[in-house]
Amino acid sequence: MKRSINLWNSLDKVSIVLFLLMITAGWFNIYAAVFSEERSGIFDFSQRYGKQFVWIVATLLIAVFVVIIDNRFYFFFSWFIYGATILLLILVLIFGKEINGARSWFEFGGFSLQPSEFAKFGTALALASYLSNKRHGLTRLDVIVPALAILLLPALLTYFQPDMGSMIVFFALFIVLFREGMSPYIFVSGLLMIILFFLTLLFNNLYLTITIIAVAVILLFFITRRWKLCITGTGILIITTAIVYLLDHYIFNFLGIELVIFSSLILSGVVFAYYIYTKKAVVVMVIYLFLTGSVLFVNTVDYTFNNIVKPHQKQRIEILLGIKSDKHGTGYNVNQSIISIGSGGFAGKGYLQGTQTKFKFVPAQSTDFIFCTVGEEWGFLGSVLVIGMYLLLLLRLIFLAERQRSSFSRIYGYGVVSILFVHFFINVGMTIGLVPVIGIPLPFFSYGGSSLWGFTILLFIFLRLDASRTEYLV
Repeated sequence: MKRSINLWNSLDKVSIVLFLLMITAGWFNIYAAVFSEERSGIFDFSQRYGKQFVWIVATLLIAVFVVIIDNRFYFFFSWFIYGATILLLILVLIFGKEINGARSWFEFGGFSLQPSEFAKFGTALALASYLSNKRHGLTRLDVIVPALAILLLPALLTYFQPDMGSMIVFFALFIVLFREGMSPYIFVSGLLMIILFFLTLLFNNLYLTITIIAVAVILLFFITRRWKLCITGTGILIITTAIVYLLDHYIFNFLGIELVIFSSLILSGVVFAYYIYTKKAVVVMVIYLFLTGSVLFVNTVDYTFNNIVKPHQKQRIEILLGIKSDKHGTGYNVNQSIISIGSGGFAGKGYLQGTQTKFKFVPAQSTDFIFCTVGEEWGFLGSVLVIGMYLLLLLRLIFLAERQRSSFSRIYGYGVVSILFVHFFINVGMTIGLVPVIGIPLPFFSYGGSSLWGFTILLFIFLRLDASRTEYLV
C-alpha cells in the first residue's frame, strides 16, 4: 500500500543545498572566466554568464518538475527513457552539427543540445531496471552480458561521434555492477588493463612481459605456499620457451620473441591443465588466466594505440606520461592550466583578479577548464572547499543509496554516484595534469545548458526516489 508522504519534508536537504551552492559558485566562476571591463554586467545575456543564468533558472524549474512526478514513473518508463536517448544518439550522428571535429550536437537556431548528457541518466535508469529484476544477481553470464550491453550501446554510439569523454563516463557504470555483485575478478581485470596500458607505453614489451611472469610466480607462492609448484611451473615455462624459440629460429623464423613467450605460456597451460583439473586448483587457474591475458594485452596495446586511438588523444597521453613534451602545442592547455592554478597560491588572487583568467591564457576556461579559475582566484583554500563540496555530495549520495528499500532506487543511486565521480575526477585531474585531456564538464560548475540539465535530472530523479523510499517499488 502506498504511504502518504510530505514530498518537501522527505527530500534530502543536504544534497539540495550542495547542489544550489555548486550551481551558484559555478555561475560566479563562469562570470570570472569571461569577465571584461567592457561587459561587466553579470546579467548580460549576450555573454556566457548571462546565458548560464537563464539555464540555471530553467534548471531549477526542471528540478521541481522532476520531483513532482510520481516516483513510479521512473521505474515503469525507464526503458522508454533509455530508448529515447539511444534514438537521439543515433539521430545526432545523422543530423547533428559538427563542432570541433565531433558530431555531438543538435542545433536549433542559437540553441544547442547534446544528447549524450541525457543518455547518461537514461542508461542509469535502464541498468537499474534490468538489475532490479534479476534476482540471481551478477554471478551468471546470462545476466552479466545484457547488463554490459546496456552500457556498451550508448558508449559505442558516442565513440562514433566521436566523444571519448562521454564514452568513458558510460564505462563508469561498471562501479554499479561491482556493487551489485559482479565478480571482483572482472573489476580488477579492468583496472589491471588500464595500468598495463600505460606501463606498456612507458616500458619495453619484453621487459614488461618478463616482469608480469615474475609477479605471477611470486603471487602464486604467497597464495599457495608451495615452492615446488612454483619452481615446477617456472621450469616448464623455461623449457617450453626454449623449444619454441629454437623451432622459430631454425624453422619458422617469423614469430618474434614476444609471440614465442606467449605461445610458450599457452603450451605450458596445456601441460598444467591436468594438474588444475585433478587438484581442483582454482587459484592456479585464475593466476594463469590473469597471466596469459595480461601478456596478450601487453602485446596488443601497440596496435590499439597506433591504429584506434585518435592522433590528438595519443599526443595527450604521451605528454601526460612524459614521452613527449609540447608546451606550445598539444600540451599547451594543461601547461597553462597548471600555471594558472599554481599562481593562486594559498588564498588566491581574489575574485576577478586572476591574470591568467583575464588574459585568456587557458582555452575553454569557462567549460572544461573551469577549475583553473577556482585555483587562481580562490587559491588552495577555495580549491579544497570546492573539492570538499563534491566529496560531501558523493558521500551523501552513497549514504542515501544504501538506505533504499527498493533495489531499483539503490542501483540507480549508485549510477548517479558513479557518473558524478568520474566527471569530477577526470575534470579536476586533467586541469592539474593527472589524467589526459578528454574534455568533459565539471558537474554543476562548467558552462553549458545540456550538461547542467543532464546532471540536474540525473540527481533529482534519485532525490525523488529517495523521498519515497518508504513506498514499495521493487
